Amino acid sequence: MRDHVRIAVTGATGNVGTAVLRALPEADLTGVVRRPPADAGGVRWVACDLAEAGATARLTEVFAGVEAVVHLAWGFQPGRDDARLRATAVDGTRHVAEAVVAAGVPHLVHLSSVGAYAPRTSLDPVDESWPTTGVPGSAYSRDKADVERLLDDVERAHPDLRVARLRPGLVGQRSAGSALLRYALPALVPSAAVRLLPVLPMDRGTVLPVIHADDVADAVRRVLEQGATGAFNLAAPPPVDVHDLARALGARHVHVPAAALRAAAGLAWTARLSRLDPGWLDLAHAVPLMDTGRAERELGWRPAVSATDALAEAVAGMTEAPDGGTPVLRPRSVLAEARRLVTGRTTSRRDRP
Repeated sequence: MRDHVRIAVTGATGNVGTAVLRALPEADLTGVVRRPPADAGGVRWVACDLAEAGATARLTEVFAGVEAVVHLAWGFQPGRDDARLRATAVDGTRHVAEAVVAAGVPHLVHLSSVGAYAPRTSLDPVDESWPTTGVPGSAYSRDKADVERLLDDVERAHPDLRVARLRPGLVGQRSAGSALLRYALPALVPSAAVRLLPVLPMDRGTVLPVIHADDVADAVRRVLEQGATGAFNLAAPPPVDVHDLARALGARHVHVPAAALRAAAGLAWTARLSRLDPGWLDLAHAVPLMDTGRAERELGWRPAVSATDALAEAVAGMTEAPDGGTPVLRPRSVLAEARRLVTGRTTSRRDRP
């Protein structure tokens, strides 16, 4: 990549965003996030909530003069507020696309997902022509599919705009492990308990495409360098099955049919005993495996990290603090979480750690 090429990255502090910043050390980078980090790290940081009504005008100013926008921003919390998550995902992407057009940016790179695809009908890998109609039971999947339709409209209305869509499998890296864990477990459960699970109750048919964040970032870099357009599947071999998951967790797999597991997860979700939206199980049981031939042929891309190694790294990150040590569960976190479970209400700002 040319030195000092100007690129704006939304969601630059997230799982994939941090990897993309590492992959573009020579670029002049602008990071667009809701809460800029204290340490700039050589990036120009801009605070912007993509879901807000005035976001298009703000982003148009930010995108002026950049050569590409990499749109990674996506919301996962608050998990019980589908409207808020959809505003960030769909309205936020619309605002980004409107600003890209208004600012005359020539290239838009969007991070889609395997979650945009329709449910699999077999374990045969699918290419980018597989329907992007989503998995009905998953709000995340529905939003990913709706963004695909939004980008279709953008491309039809603006044929000179180069649009690329990356569709990775489950993305993991060590530094994202703690956040991934907290999407599923309340603060009452110590991170170290991940390694103490005696059994892993899952349907034996669960198979997932997995990819390391650095390999996604490498694909982003190649798309930017080549001005590539269209969709690209991203996944590493081998697909991860329940035995790989159990091995990574140090647990013994116990087969539980998908329907029974979903019912139990739904009860725990309704009773506010779990943060895991049961729609994620619908997604896990339905996503197709992916043929990555197009990325390999057209981008010269190959994953450097196997799917099982990426999984093992993410699990290791779940049980470690950012400095690599064992995290200490803070009493205020426990009290706040206990109050939330009992009352069903979100904690106040002063109750947050």
